[in-house]
Amino acid sequence: MNDQSPLQTVDAIKAARLPDAQAVTAVTHWSERLFSFRVTRPRSLRFQSGEFVMIGLMGENGKPLLRAYSIASPAWDDELEFYSIKVQGGPLTSRLQHIQVGDEVIIRPKPVGTLVLDALLPGKRLYLVSTGTGIAPFASLARDPDIYERFEQVILTHTTRDVAGLAYGQQLVKDILSDPLVGEEARDKLLYYPTTTGEVSTNMGRPTDLLSSGKLAASLGLPDLDVTTDRIMICGSIGLNQDMKLIAEAAGLEEGSNSQPGKYVVEKAFVG
Repeated sequence: MNDQSPLQTVDAIKAARLPDAQAVTAVTHWSERLFSFRVTRPRSLRFQSGEFVMIGLMGENGKPLLRAYSIASPAWDDELEFYSIKVQGGPLTSRLQHIQVGDEVIIRPKPVGTLVLDALLPGKRLYLVSTGTGIAPFASLARDPDIYERFEQVILTHTTRDVAGLAYGQQLVKDILSDPLVGEEARDKLLYYPTTTGEVSTNMGRPTDLLSSGKLAASLGLPDLDVTTDRIMICGSIGLNQDMKLIAEAAGLEEGSNSQPGKYVVEKAFVG
């Protein structure tokens, strides 16, 4: 016989919930190495498209195990989306990759990051250069109407080792082009350039080589990098970030920040 009152039962459920916990609403496994998931959005969370938050699970020691994850959904979305690699020996991702709908994920609602449009000076073209799961903040930005109001062309590049790694980005672009909010403008302004570095595909090569050689611009019918019109956002491995900074600065672009907008920005918190 259950002698708990309804009020006591509700209190017990609340007490059992993780701090800052949000319910998982969807999980998609894109390949053996990559997955994405969506969770409910904390009512108090306000963020700019392109920012990241700390997310995680409760550790065995009773303390939260948190890592920085870019929010892949736009600022207007009612839910939060995240895109992750599966690291079998990783303290967090070895467990996070097994989450299911209804599970809880800790979300610390304090967004930060440099990949926001306000960190850039006005321009004509915006390059979003990513490798691996570094496409996540650009998934947020490319679904935000603000990016198409500020730029005449948005070039999304995404580089992975194999073709399977491109699946998330390919579906993202397909969804954007049919989206009732941004689809019409995206069809006129969004250019998508996926590449691989290991497996043979339509476009092969590292984004740094493709940009510096002019091959990427030529393939898309664009002029070479121009300091007066072009802006760049960068998110990927440490090597990509460093090499892209050299390319941007060689072209005359100065790095921007939230406090002082510039002509390119790089996400220092992300490596993937």
